[in-house]
Amino acid sequence: MASGAQEAPEADERNAGGDPRRPVTIAYIAESAGVSVPTVSKVINGRSGVSDDTRARVEELVNRHGYRKPPGSRNKVVELVFRELRSMWAVEIIRGVERVARERRVGVMVSEFGLHDSNPMTMDDTVGRRPNCVLSVAQLSAAEREQLSAKGIPFVVFDPTTELPDDVPFVGATNWRGGHAATRHLIELGHRRIAMISGPDEVLCCRARLAGYGSALAEAGLAADPGLVTRVPLTREDGHAAARALLTRPDRPTAVFTANDLQALGVYQAAREIGLSVPEDVSVVGFDDLPVVAWVDPPLTTVHQPLTEMAVAATELALALGRGEKAPQLGLEIATTLVVRDSTAPPKG
Repeated sequence: MASGAQEAPEADERNAGGDPRRPVTIAYIAESAGVSVPTVSKVINGRSGVSDDTRARVEELVNRHGYRKPPGSRNKVVELVFRELRSMWAVEIIRGVERVARERRVGVMVSEFGLHDSNPMTMDDTVGRRPNCVLSVAQLSAAEREQLSAKGIPFVVFDPTTELPDDVPFVGATNWRGGHAATRHLIELGHRRIAMISGPDEVLCCRARLAGYGSALAEAGLAADPGLVTRVPLTREDGHAAARALLTRPDRPTAVFTANDLQALGVYQAAREIGLSVPEDVSVVGFDDLPVVAWVDPPLTTVHQPLTEMAVAATELALALGRGEKAPQLGLEIATTLVVRDSTAPPKG
């Protein structure tokens, strides 16, 4: 995916035709292939918009003449790296990156490393494309960070899943505050048996949301019941299974807070199957505020995680680093807010 200004062709104007000792130029490749210089530039930089036959012809000439891009050059492209693109909130992130790219007149390339693909893309592919900067959703391993740094490619981690060294730039959200606000809302409605369906404990944001939940209970003088806390993957299916177990207990909770909106949708499904109504029998609060949750029945009370705004901030930071500027701060957390809709109400009785 690309947007923004078109990439300029490589600026190597040396004539390879007259002196075999001098390196071949992109113009010479274009003339030999019978195509334009921008077309050759697209092929060399792995861009779309070139037919398979033309791409093959240009690549054959590039390989035959040993053309190499000028060392040290970087393309006017932000590479946005996802581990997997299945998540519903990927669109919100892409929207924020695209907004900045249009303003700054740079391109955007979206890559999926594909954790389960038989032939996944790797950081080697990204480094080979020489982007201006990299914005990685979720995580970059230490080896990947070193690989980018060695090539002089700045990077920013979006919503890190694990603790990062102090010198690694990142943009995240106030997850503890969001968990605290969601739980306090339920307490203020009068709920005392509040369950939490959390995510995997190794995921940093899930630990923070769970800690916010526990802190709100403690501040209200409510004893935390370990039996009301479960940790499952961040999917609707796992939220459904966890909710069925919680809502069929003899002492079932009157409210459930989930680590994300997908799990909350699973709670809705489980409640319907058991014959319970939301919010009359059980109140539900999610986390993320995906667009779809405003349209479910009843509309979901959730913690708004400003994904688009986070992506805007992360892209601005990545581009500043790409320009060689020193960022005022390498770590930034954007505030979450509680959005109250119709899935929460005082408990019965």
